[in-house]
Amino acid sequence: MSYSIPATDEVSSSDSVTAALLFYVHNHILYLTLNRPSVLNAIDLDMAIALHHLLAEATANQTIRAIVITGSGRAFCAGGDLKFAMAANPDTPGDSFLVLTEVLHRCIEEIRTMPKPVIAAINGAAAGAGLFLALACDLRVMANTAYLKQSNTSYGLSLPAGGTFTLPRLVGMGRALEIVMLDDPIPAARAYELGLVNRVVEASSLIEQAQSLAERVAQMPVGVLGRVKQLMNQSCYNTLNQQLHLEQQAIAISANSSEGREGISAFIQKRRPAYI
Repeated sequence: MSYSIPATDEVSSSDSVTAALLFYVHNHILYLTLNRPSVLNAIDLDMAIALHHLLAEATANQTIRAIVITGSGRAFCAGGDLKFAMAANPDTPGDSFLVLTEVLHRCIEEIRTMPKPVIAAINGAAAGAGLFLALACDLRVMANTAYLKQSNTSYGLSLPAGGTFTLPRLVGMGRALEIVMLDDPIPAARAYELGLVNRVVEASSLIEQAQSLAERVAQMPVGVLGRVKQLMNQSCYNTLNQQLHLEQQAIAISANSSEGREGISAFIQKRRPAYI
């Protein structure tokens, strides 16, 4: 397998045989496409390994300023591949989930700690771990024809991939428990009302809209965005006093950085800052 992020706009794949994950770079943005459309882009071990490797490489690659994740075909991602889990361990499928989540959870951690914006372009159904993969992203753009579904509890499974962390933080404990216990499909308009997604757009323009959003954030001071993202993550468990101390340190570091100096100079000179 080859996981190297290309330096050009050429489309590559994580595996030349199965092509479970497609990826390319354009204008400093890494585009990742979950590509198992015959199974609604369900996540198996190979896809999870490829996704984690590329996310980690994007974190380290200084030329990458933003990441967009979407799905191929009519789904974003149907979640973990249950057939894979049963085939690998018919008597104890839980063992399969232990192996799969070991890698998938690294993907979630990479997205949440990556000092770069990550955008989910939800082109179709996002269910189970696929929903939670989308919720782990910093911004979510959703096609008006797509829907979200928690799914796991309906099939006798608890929530993986950070679902119990992100859901209550996005919609509150009451709504989160409602989503878990009733497992109703959530259409795009309702997902926007609940705050599960940032934008709902026409399905035909989803990728264009996601690209426009990614290019916009890529023009921002990405180092500062990453620093603020880290601060917001830390706010989940810090006291106000601890958070104020971290903010004090972060704004000093930001001001002394090349981005901070450019931003301050642009403000004083009454011009638009240039961060690329």
